[in-house]
Amino acid sequence: MRDRIAAIYRAESQRVLATLIRLLGDFDLAEEALHDAFQAALERWTRDGIPRNPRAWLVSTGRFKGIDVLRRRARGAELAVATVPDPVLAPVGPEIWDAVEDDQLRLIFTCCHPTLPVEGRIALALREVCGLSTAQIARAFLVTTEAMKKRIARAKATIREQRIPYEIPSRSALTKRLDAVLRVVYLVYNEGYAASSGDHHVKTALTTEAIFLSRLIVDLIPQPEALGLLALLLLHESRSGTRTDDAGDPVPLEHQERSRWDRALIAEGMQLLQRVMMSGRIGAYTIQAAIVSVHAAAASVAATNWALIVGYYDMLLRLEASPVVELQRAIAVAMRDGPQAGLLIVDRLAASRSLRDYHQLYAVQADLARRLGAIDRATESYRRAIELAQPGPARRYLQRQLQQLTE
Repeated sequence: MRDRIAAIYRAESQRVLATLIRLLGDFDLAEEALHDAFQAALERWTRDGIPRNPRAWLVSTGRFKGIDVLRRRARGAELAVATVPDPVLAPVGPEIWDAVEDDQLRLIFTCCHPTLPVEGRIALALREVCGLSTAQIARAFLVTTEAMKKRIARAKATIREQRIPYEIPSRSALTKRLDAVLRVVYLVYNEGYAASSGDHHVKTALTTEAIFLSRLIVDLIPQPEALGLLALLLLHESRSGTRTDDAGDPVPLEHQERSRWDRALIAEGMQLLQRVMMSGRIGAYTIQAAIVSVHAAAASVAATNWALIVGYYDMLLRLEASPVVELQRAIAVAMRDGPQAGLLIVDRLAASRSLRDYHQLYAVQADLARRLGAIDRATESYRRAIELAQPGPARRYLQRQLQQLTE
């Protein structure tokens, strides 16, 4: 029963939380009510069995738990009723259960309100909409966990103090928030695609959630960059069945079994990509989708058009300069021009110290040095990458690479 409830938590908790935030009007109270509801479920369902609609049961229970907290905070019965928001006391009809997907979108757009600083918007949405831990978000932004905790707290306070409405904005206002919303979905997928912590390299719940949200956004706002992001996620997802081994550890692109790539997802992603390319409004997500499409079309790593990929990375850097993109370009340059050419770029990045705590920098450096036969240097870089990598699949993979090198 605990395993079944844990599975329901993974599948439903973020949707239930989004609805509770709407009903209770308070982020922290809704989080508390969510955990109270699951605690009640553990006790009640163990005795009576899981209800037919677990999500509805959790929302209803969480709502009542939240009302109890509000009443306990009040100083008297009259004040209690006065302090409980109207939506909390209003009867809950069937439309509550039908609006869960809308609740998630409302919550994303609320978190991404233009009043909030851009990084605060994205961080809050990742925490509240998608359930990423503060530590995971901090790693995505390359800042400390404590700094990220403060950033999220400030964003919550701003929403509360300025009474930012919990709603999907009008069509004319959607575009002002679209960039931040797409960034949230992109980062959620990234965390699921290559988890920054935990025992699994891929977190399917997060990749599935990101694609689900991306489709909702495309239905609501079919703008080119929203389509480009969905194309990118689908093309990445087409390889999901081959990206890990039986132990859940990463499998490099060159060793993936391409015959097992999902051709239906590739076809859908390619179709979306072509649609955006035809529009002429090409953004960063579309260029990334184009890069992945080159891999999807190639029969092998050797047959891949690396010159085209380098060209796409050049376009991406003009749109969105970033040391991580430069590192990815260095890998493509190494495949096109040889490992020495790629290593020169990686060494320059290492000297700039912009990625000094990023284990992937040293992993790439080690791999390129190994290909050049510089064993001592490769060994040193692998050790530094292992030191920086979080415990789990990525570290295990690097340790195996180092062991093979030293043997």
